[in-house]
Amino acid sequence: MLFWILIAALTAALAVILLYPLLRGAKAAENIRAGEAAVYRDQLRELDRDLDGGLITPEEADYARAEIGRRLIAVSADEPAETLKPARHHRFTEAFVLLVLPVLGLCLYLTTGRPDLPSQPLEARLENPGNDVAVLITKAERHLAEKPDDGKGWDVLAPIYFRTMRVNDAQLAYRNAIRLLGPSPVRLDGLAETLMAVSDGVVTEEARQVLEQSLTLEPDTPRARFYIALSMEQAGRPDEARQAFEALAKQSPADAPWLPLVNEHIAMNGGAKAGADPAAPGADPAAPGNPTQQDVAAAETMNAGDRQQMIRGMVESLDAKLSEDPNNFEGWMRLVRSYAVLNDKDRAVGALKRGLAAFPPPGEQGRQLLALARELGIATEGATQ
Repeated sequence: MLFWILIAALTAALAVILLYPLLRGAKAAENIRAGEAAVYRDQLRELDRDLDGGLITPEEADYARAEIGRRLIAVSADEPAETLKPARHHRFTEAFVLLVLPVLGLCLYLTTGRPDLPSQPLEARLENPGNDVAVLITKAERHLAEKPDDGKGWDVLAPIYFRTMRVNDAQLAYRNAIRLLGPSPVRLDGLAETLMAVSDGVVTEEARQVLEQSLTLEPDTPRARFYIALSMEQAGRPDEARQAFEALAKQSPADAPWLPLVNEHIAMNGGAKAGADPAAPGADPAAPGNPTQQDVAAAETMNAGDRQQMIRGMVESLDAKLSEDPNNFEGWMRLVRSYAVLNDKDRAVGALKRGLAAFPPPGEQGRQLLALARELGIATEGATQ
């Protein structure tokens, strides 16, 4: 009951606040007209004093008196009509403020509000955050502000920062976790990913050094090996990159989730892993854009320039096939990455838009396309329109 009394009081106070300028406006207009009439009457009395004192001639006094009288009559004649006009003009507005707004607000509150829900200040929510990520982060930040040397706290908070796109905070958290708990493949790989995210997907020299440190601790870490190979690709060393990706593919299990992505990079760097051997893990010779046996054999005898031209032709062929049959998710992933590797950002953005038209972002495949674009540094603004 107290809640509804407070709501009624607040509604009445708000109505008064909204109506006050309307009522005050009409009263202010009346005061202005009354003030003007008083000024003209004072001028008439002052005119008589000037005439008695000989400061002006009778002719000048008559002329001035006529002009002042005309203005006084005009003000007095306009006053009744003007005083009635605001009341008529604001009648609908006053009714809207007094009736419609409170009723509309009440209906909206009853639809979306929870008057039965008890108040829960931040301290209470911190005690039981549930699945609220923002509250979890706040709780962890408060804990670490009091105990900054808690390495486990930084270790837990770092990936949460990264998932919520707070990349700089994630980088600091990973560095603190490594400093306090020591390096591990998971922490080092996470730090490298934050460094790459800051540089728009480029494997910087610092990131490469961190990844190499991770490989010294665990040589078979797929994530670190993938990014090392990617750094070679980005540095314009396709042969070394292809060999690194091929080594990773041979080491990977047949059902490894990263294998299709590795095979795409092998193909982009002139390799034959994606289609040369139908029995190879992750190979799909029927997928559009994959090299045939003849393509592989031809590529082995080409120089770097001819091989690059051949790759571009394969990408354009894949683009044409996807235009005819857009229901090929792996094909769109391959096409977007291919244009990015070829440094054709405009076509990469175009391919992303067309892929998202076939696989909208709300779905899992659409989200994967957007994640791939962010990894490659492709602008996603407007891609979903």
